[in-house]
Amino acid sequence: MHLIVGLGNPGTEYAATRHNLGYRVVDALAERWRLPLSRRSLESRWGQGGVREDRVVLAQPTTYMNLSGRAVARLLRYFKLTPEFLVVVHDDLDVPPGRLKIVTRGGPGGHWGVLSVMAALDTDEFLRVKLGIGRPPPYLSAEDYVLTPFSPEEAGTIPDLVDRAALAVETLITEGVAEAQNRFHGDPL
Repeated sequence: MHLIVGLGNPGTEYAATRHNLGYRVVDALAERWRLPLSRRSLESRWGQGGVREDRVVLAQPTTYMNLSGRAVARLLRYFKLTPEFLVVVHDDLDVPPGRLKIVTRGGPGGHWGVLSVMAALDTDEFLRVKLGIGRPPPYLSAEDYVLTPFSPEEAGTIPDLVDRAALAVETLITEGVAEAQNRFHGDPL
């Protein structure tokens, strides 16, 4: 079984922001796999089901981004999973816009949600699907940038990024990390 967690902030005021790309990918997976996020407990919205021969839990923490680790730790304990079966999907300032990157470990890269997960689990050894949002313009702090919606030009590319990320997550859990990295790293075709 894999626990797939999309990071974001709860509430409609954050729904269209860069920081909620992880939520959007989990929503896309829920639709793709016909797996509703109908449960509300463990500080998360979640649902579970099967994808091919694999069991999965999809989740969106209902804590704010900086407290995501608390919800992730609760979900792992509840499902009796170790971090090696965790996939965290999140926005990333250091990945170019429109690209994604799959990694098996590493630092938080300034992402407070990822830092919260690492602190709660006391490890950096969990899978991450990073969705590129690029760097903010010089006049805007990173904290403010991630909480802004995409520009109209950028917004047109986001559905494709979310769809590619959903397919990357599916490949990751059904075919493995190496296959997902081979197929989805680099520029979108």
